Order: sequence, then structure tokens, then C-alpha cells
Amino acid sequence: MNCYFCQKNIQAIDYKDTKTLKRFISGLGKIRPKKRTGTCSSHQRKIANAVKRARNLGLLSATRK
Repeated sequence: MNCYFCQKNIQAIDYKDTKTLKRFISGLGKIRPKKRTGTCSSHQRKIANAVKRARNLGLLSATRK
């Protein structure tokens, strides 16, 4: 399985792009592990930081309803 961001040649993951970030969040609102998403470790860390930043600003909810 190849990394989504490496395939699309995306260097920076934007915390304001909630549509993309929702792909990497489970139904309960948890960040999916890289085994499930297929991302490389560097992009997985960037995803985690972007999701946390978006939650802090209220763009993403901490839990899904």
C-alpha cells in the first residue's frame, strides 16, 4: 500500500483542509493508525499534528456525533 500523500506529491498537510483530514479519522473521532491508512510515517505525523490543530481551533470535533 502506497502513501496517499506521496502518490499525489503533496508536501504540506493543511489543517484547514478538513475534507482530507476526515479521511484519516475513525467513526469515533480517533486518528487512524498508519497501518489502516497506508501513509508513511512522516506523513502520519503531519496528519496527527494537523488533526490536533484543527480540533484545537474547532474545525474538527473531538468526537463524532
